[in-house]
Amino acid sequence: MNQFGFEKLNVWDKSKDFVIKVYRVTEGFPDSEKFGLVSQLRRASVSVSSNIAEGSSRRSAREQGRFYTISYSSAIEALNQLIISKDLGYISISNYKELRNDLEEVTAMLNQLHKSTKRKC
Repeated sequence: MNQFGFEKLNVWDKSKDFVIKVYRVTEGFPDSEKFGLVSQLRRASVSVSSNIAEGSSRRSAREQGRFYTISYSSAIEALNQLIISKDLGYISISNYKELRNDLEEVTAMLNQLHKSTKRKC
C-alpha cells in the first residue's frame, strides 16, 4: 500500500491521535451536548489533521502554509472548547491536561512546519 506524504508527517500522526482521544472523551458528555460541544469539538479536532493532510498535497509552499495556518486555528478552536468542557465539568482535569498537552505539542509542530513553508516562498 502506498503511503501519502501527510502520513509521513509526525504532526499529522499526533493530530490524528488527538482526534481519537477527543472522540473517546466526548462519548461521556451528556446527551444534550450531542449537537453542541460534542459536535463542535469533534469537528474542530478532525479539522486539525484534515488540513495538515490537505496542505501537504498542495504544490506551492504558500498554499501549504495557508492550510497549516487553518489547522493551527482549528487547534485553538478545539482548545477553547476543551476549556469550556472542563469548566462545565464534562471532562476531568486530568483528561483536560492530557488533551491540552497534546494540542500544545501539535501547535508547536505546526508552527515549525509553517516556518519551513515560509522559507520556501
